[in-house]
Amino acid sequence: MQTEFPTQPSYRSQREQFLVAATAAGARLTEYPHPLKGPFGEPLSTDVAVLGDPGATRLLVMLSGTHGVEGFYGSECQINWLNEFGKRPLPDDVAVVMIHLINPWGTAWLRRVNEDNIDLNRNHLNFDRPLPDNQAYAALNEIYTFTQLHGPERDRADALLAAQLCEHGWPAVMSIVEGGQHSHPDGLFYGGLAPSWSNRTLHQIIAAHLSQAEVAMCFDLHSGAGEYGHPMLLTVTQAAYPELEQAQALYGPWLYTIQTGAQTHSETGIAASATGYTSQALLDALPKVRLMPFVIECGTYPGEAVHAHLRDDHWLHLHGNPRDAVGRDIKLNLLEQFYPADSDWQEMVWVRTRQIWEKALSALPTI
Repeated sequence: MQTEFPTQPSYRSQREQFLVAATAAGARLTEYPHPLKGPFGEPLSTDVAVLGDPGATRLLVMLSGTHGVEGFYGSECQINWLNEFGKRPLPDDVAVVMIHLINPWGTAWLRRVNEDNIDLNRNHLNFDRPLPDNQAYAALNEIYTFTQLHGPERDRADALLAAQLCEHGWPAVMSIVEGGQHSHPDGLFYGGLAPSWSNRTLHQIIAAHLSQAEVAMCFDLHSGAGEYGHPMLLTVTQAAYPELEQAQALYGPWLYTIQTGAQTHSETGIAASATGYTSQALLDALPKVRLMPFVIECGTYPGEAVHAHLRDDHWLHLHGNPRDAVGRDIKLNLLEQFYPADSDWQEMVWVRTRQIWEKALSALPTI
């Protein structure tokens, strides 16, 4: 089938580069196949590369692609690190675990969410308990479910959003929208009603590759929030955790500490009102590990612009065709919001990410 879906960058090229770099570095590779295919019929999977002793008790964990289209930043940093440092001897009892594109479908199809329209950072919950009830979202869902990209329906949706912003302001409206919801599968920031494939796969990876650790630092790699070209180092959890003081001592004022909650707002641009974050899932899954869960969030464009392109992509998901010319434009615009083509931006986020990882790797033997 002929398609106008963008080809560069692509999930397929990122995966090929990652596997080549990991193999050249002598990494042990494990593949976790996804049941669906990419836009060109290509197989999808999450790949794990382990450098050093797989039984090491001190781990540096690098996780990319939680939000699919944001995975290009994380994947590039993983590939760069492998190419530049992959053959360097690691300290005794230290290993590097790279989890490459945990949401491969989202990366392949240039969506922030997964194949079920689920935001993975709203999906790491205990589904045996009552789910968060974001009742205020119901009045806003039609902002995201218009059937026309242009026309009266889109105009009504835009007017509703403008009215909400005028009455309540951007932070208040976004705290509702981005806080996550489990009532509208066709809406934005949907958390799902059960663990997603990526959620289940992450827990398989934790059991297979992380459970032997005594100390671990995990970096979940994101883009889109914050000032352009500024990679923020954060720790985002529901409450203080045992190694928080150690994390703060290691990174000092570079580290933003965020404890999430329904009424919480953060100046960093991330959704502090949300629950279901990967960081918290790691803490819950590894209670005996001295774990420091970090997030690196690389700023791109103003939140209003990013949000507008997310709305367009959501229309494409519900009513459009990602393989036609309109779909191509929407996909390329969304990609730019989360992985700018600007080579200076790409260089800056890599330099800072490398610095953060190098500090972690230097500290692991003595923590």
